[in-house]
Amino acid sequence: MRVIVPSPLHSYTGGRSECEASGATLDALLADMDRQHPGLRFRIVDEQQRIRVHIRIYVNRKPATELAQPLAASDEVLIVAALSGG
Repeated sequence: MRVIVPSPLHSYTGGRSECEASGATLDALLADMDRQHPGLRFRIVDEQQRIRVHIRIYVNRKPATELAQPLAASDEVLIVAALSGG
């Protein structure tokens, strides 16, 4: 399925803003992405196996808050990183 990656994570995807990955759940999708792009999952999921507070994930433009979110091969996943600073 198509995964759109935010620019702060492009260094993990070889500069690509879109990737292809597969998985029956969001967790499996992120694991597949991490196999292809090592270190990417850790930037999205914390040590407690939760989506990091500064990351938002949308499946077909609807918010996904749980890693157990089921996915279909035709889904589009959008990962958004919040901007911060001061």
